[in-house]
Amino acid sequence: SFLKSIGLRRRLLNYLKKTDPQKYQQIIKEIGLE
Repeated sequence: SFLKSIGLRRRLLNYLKKTDPQKYQQIIKEIGLE
C-alpha cells in the first residue's frame, strides 16, 4: 500500500544517506523533501 511504500523509501533514503550522501542530497532535491 501507499504507506508501506513511503516506509520503504524512507529506509532506502536512510541507507543512501550513510553510503552515498551526495546521491541522497540529489534525490532529496529532485523529490522536494527537506
